[in-house]
Amino acid sequence: MAVRPISITGDPVLHSPASQVSLVDEGLRTLVRDMFETMDAAPGVGLAAPQVGVGLRLFVWSWVDDDGQGSRGVAVNPTLWQTPLGIEPLDDDGESEGCLSIPGERFPLRRADRVLLRATDLEGEQFEVEAHGWLARIFQHEYDHLDGVLYADRLEHPFHKAAAKQVKRSSWGVPGKTWLPGVDDLDA
Repeated sequence: MAVRPISITGDPVLHSPASQVSLVDEGLRTLVRDMFETMDAAPGVGLAAPQVGVGLRLFVWSWVDDDGQGSRGVAVNPTLWQTPLGIEPLDDDGESEGCLSIPGERFPLRRADRVLLRATDLEGEQFEVEAHGWLARIFQHEYDHLDGVLYADRLEHPFHKAAAKQVKRSSWGVPGKTWLPGVDDLDA
């Protein structure tokens, strides 16, 4: 296993739809092990293959709620259904979201409270997970990566403008920028 560099916004792999996984082989299993190690080292709660430079429809997650209940898994070629978004004002703290590909930044973003994730695991078995709250947010965030969408792309004004300024200030937004968890001093 190895910690892989995480692509930073601007790299084309992050802004393009990922391809379907056609074969689960030892190379894909190694990628998944590396993704878990990278996510844990960052630390993060989810990581999509495009974030480590691989344009495949695959993500991993690991999250524990306040009651100590956890969920950890891998979703290969997922589909995601979500409930409609609420219309109440954004909660700047409760709906704050960050991304390992925009390290150190957090902004409020409205997400659906409930989702249904359907995917395949590494053994080729189909599964589904009904999620709500933060796990639903994680699934939506990682699923967006598979469609070439970063959470900053979904931000409303004035948060979209603030995120764009930070990207420019950090000299991101161009191909080839990465950071390595455990090595680079970034506040992800």
